Amino acid sequence: MREDLAAAKLRDPAARGSLELALLYPGLHAIWAHRVWHALWLRRWRFVARTGSQLTRWLTGIEIHPGATIGRRFFIDHGMGVVIGETAEIGDDVMLYHGVTLGGRTWNKGKRHPTLEDGVVVGSGAKVLGPITIGAHSAVGSNAVVTRDAPPDSVVVGIPAKARPRHVGVETRAELAAPEYFI
Repeated sequence: MREDLAAAKLRDPAARGSLELALLYPGLHAIWAHRVWHALWLRRWRFVARTGSQLTRWLTGIEIHPGATIGRRFFIDHGMGVVIGETAEIGDDVMLYHGVTLGGRTWNKGKRHPTLEDGVVVGSGAKVLGPITIGAHSAVGSNAVVTRDAPPDSVVVGIPAKARPRHVGVETRAELAAPEYFI
């Protein structure tokens, strides 16, 4: 929980303190609840986990399937309308804005949702669909519809989205990951 609070403070310039974040940020509430429901899902308490995740959706407006795997320091800013599917995999230090869908494109069982590697930022309204991978430290633009893999350090924009490489150093990567870059 402390890591999640620290990540939220780092990524949201409007955050004024840990108490405000803990009480008033539905993105954090959804993440914390998901960690409980995911643990129950892994222990095969699937109905309880699904019921809990639906209650969380009702309370926060953020739908995270309890089967989704989410890494450390994950942050959802303004989370209303975020949907994360059952087989989605999210790495460490990932940030999503409101209206993002990590969804499937098939009725098949098995892996059908995207993988976001470490340090990915997904802009508001973006749809990342299917069993694809968005490479580490990439940025998905607002309202992009992504149906193909993107290599690490990419900017993914458009409908249909196209990945464009960004050849950046460590300093530029930090600048591009800063919240003010997307605001």
